[in-house]
Amino acid sequence: MKPALLFLCHRIPYPPNKGDKIRSYHLLKHLSKRYRVFLGAFIDDKNDWKYKENVDQWCEESYFARLTPLLAKFRSLKGFILGEPLTIHYYRDQSLDRWLRRIVDREDIQEMLIYSSSMAQYVLDPAFAGSRRYMDFVDVDSDKWQQYAAKKAWPLSWVFHREATSLQEFEKKVANAFDASFLVSRQEADLFRRLVPSAADKIAHFRNGVDVDTFDPQLSYANPYEESAAPIIVFTGAMDYWPNEDAVTWFAQEVFNTIRQRWPETQFYIVGSRPSQKVLRLASIEGVCVTGRVPDVRPYLHYATAIVVPIHIARGIQNKILEAMAMAKPVVVTSMGLEGIDADDGTEVLVADQADEFIEKLSWVFQGQMPTLGSKARERVCKEFSWESSLPELDKWMGKITSPVDVS
Repeated sequence: MKPALLFLCHRIPYPPNKGDKIRSYHLLKHLSKRYRVFLGAFIDDKNDWKYKENVDQWCEESYFARLTPLLAKFRSLKGFILGEPLTIHYYRDQSLDRWLRRIVDREDIQEMLIYSSSMAQYVLDPAFAGSRRYMDFVDVDSDKWQQYAAKKAWPLSWVFHREATSLQEFEKKVANAFDASFLVSRQEADLFRRLVPSAADKIAHFRNGVDVDTFDPQLSYANPYEESAAPIIVFTGAMDYWPNEDAVTWFAQEVFNTIRQRWPETQFYIVGSRPSQKVLRLASIEGVCVTGRVPDVRPYLHYATAIVVPIHIARGIQNKILEAMAMAKPVVVTSMGLEGIDADDGTEVLVADQADEFIEKLSWVFQGQMPTLGSKARERVCKEFSWESSLPELDKWMGKITSPVDVS
């Protein structure tokens, strides 16, 4: 019989349609090959309840706690009183805690993989100290909160700085207590080692991958756009996520107007679920289309002229870039957005940080000056970003914590 494993996620790992769920989905499938997985997760989107059976095929047992964002935000305020990260209280749930304690005791679970720092609170109790605990931080979230603070005016800047400071202390506590901590890229792992030198020999990374057979430009797709020879620029992502909102707002206001002056029929499609009111208002700009949730992003990528990723707040690897590269599309991305992918600027992607750089490099694409950019991008992804080559790095650690293993 396969050993039992507790797997905790801050969000149901299905469908794999956004960054965090893509990684946790592939983790779950991989773990199920070696373990009887007992999954505990939150569901914060009413549309996701219908996927419970999809997830259960990889689980021995699962427990899903309902998370209502408004109530969770109110609950997180307790962190101010206790001097703790707001994020921790946002994801605190007594029913989930009771379930996992019962399961750990009943199944005598000795191994635990925790996905996202906010979920580590459930197994930090000394009662679990004898278990082998592994933490997939994915990104250094505390640094992301610090980036938020730098972008916001007071009082939000103070709130975000406080969250960055308190969350970093919590991350350090977890890294020192757990048997191993994983990040999504070498750059993230190096940053975390600098922040937590006492746990440096227990910090590793495994990269995200992309399913190149699914994101395949040779497949047939229905064209979601009106038949036109006009250039189409696309951004994909969850549009209630502030870094994405910030990115498309900046692009629409600082770049797109000049693009339209030079190529009057150009369209900018913002493709992704739950667009905020700020994003929805961008549709009032001529040529901007906000789609909301779509059943499949691949047609929007396939028929696009260029993909833009004007991210100015980021940590880790941007799955949207890997997907666009796999679809052999020209990608214009900020240097911050490209971190962790190491694609070659000018050969596989185009890097732009300022508005005039985006305008110049999009013009290269529109004028046909970069004919091999997309094909070279796909070659890079196929060669270096597969889940099959990345996830086995976990096996070098899980269940075999005897000495540090170099997975850099």
